[in-house]
Amino acid sequence: MNIVHIVPGSGGGFYCQNCVRDIGLVKALQAAGHDVLFMPMYLPFLELTDGAVAQSPVFFGAVNTWLQQKLPFYRRLPPAWRRLLDAPGVLRWAAGQAGTTQAAGLGDLTLGMLEGREGRHRDALDQMAVWLKTQPPPDIIHISNALLLGLVPLLRETFDARIVCTLQDEDTWLDALPPDYRERCWARVKALSHSVDRFLPVSATYSEIMQARLGLTASQCSTIPIGIDVDAFSPPAAPPETPTLGFLSELTPSRGLDTLLEAFLLLRGRPELATLQLRITGGDSGASTPFLKRLRARIAASGQASAVAFVDAFREPHRSAFLRSLSVLSVPARRPEAFGLFQIEAMACGVPVVQPRLGAYPEIVAATGGGVIYDGATPAALAGALAPLLTDRALAARYGAAGRTAVVETYSLARMVAEVTRVYRELR
Repeated sequence: MNIVHIVPGSGGGFYCQNCVRDIGLVKALQAAGHDVLFMPMYLPFLELTDGAVAQSPVFFGAVNTWLQQKLPFYRRLPPAWRRLLDAPGVLRWAAGQAGTTQAAGLGDLTLGMLEGREGRHRDALDQMAVWLKTQPPPDIIHISNALLLGLVPLLRETFDARIVCTLQDEDTWLDALPPDYRERCWARVKALSHSVDRFLPVSATYSEIMQARLGLTASQCSTIPIGIDVDAFSPPAAPPETPTLGFLSELTPSRGLDTLLEAFLLLRGRPELATLQLRITGGDSGASTPFLKRLRARIAASGQASAVAFVDAFREPHRSAFLRSLSVLSVPARRPEAFGLFQIEAMACGVPVVQPRLGAYPEIVAATGGGVIYDGATPAALAGALAPLLTDRALAARYGAAGRTAVVETYSLARMVAEVTRVYRELR
């Protein structure tokens, strides 16, 4: 099959779970014999530079798209001038600023993109469609998330292709918009959703949420969990000698790194965990700099700085090595999440997880037996859930082994690709 996979680029500056999912999927589809065209929007996909998958030009360059939305006169500038802002160097610079984007300040841009040809970005959309006509006709157009559904009406008019859309954490972005934009954007996504042939939510939990919010039927959704390369993420020869607690996610307040730090300090005060280490990775977005400054000050004031390490290890192959260095992983997020990719990556490495009872975390832990779900949003509650796994190596090993077995059986990249391909064939 000829498949066009349209994604928003993240810039590669932080642990983007959707990006990891998309990269794994398109590479595996290509390896399975399908012809895949990877089409990044906003920013180049710096993680795909090995030539394994064909990439299109970036038609909605981040700088151009922002200026086009914010400045009414911008569209009257000569096209040649505007194209300069899509130059690779400019987009690489913009990629370095990607972490500073916040939904609260981008309501107009979110709505503008959802408006498609009815909004301010019709020129870029037309250019993208014209360029796609020069490529082999697609059988499937797979859209990475529902925030890109403004592309669908023109794609439907232009190509005889089935439209598939993955669903993962769109509600987090949309609910964070200012109230007036929030309602309009949700309404627009709901209206556009009826032009999609099949949605692929990443968990049963999130499927139920989005069916309710978009008015979808169960038959419009095929739940396909994220899969990973279980050979790349594999257990170490032996667990770390020193108990080591780890964090893998974006370094933002919503992910609860401050809660984990306080839980770590509580645990470190116990005689049996006096040597406990904390290792942190996920990427430092510009918007989180004040938050991280406060955390570093807290670490310094605690006198435990030598036991805490911030490491740049969220990209592969460093991420799997980071996970293998841990005894337990925890991301005590404050908001629900549609999946939590870090859970299955850790479990594949034989590392148990400890997660709050939010979103799809209980679903994944119940399906794998690879961790513990706890109640309560306090550091003390988290410390209480972590302590047994950090003090009892045999218990942690049992959870880790169960998680590894379940991920190999249920959350492998091979299984995800097989299920996605089955949906493609069903629609064709």
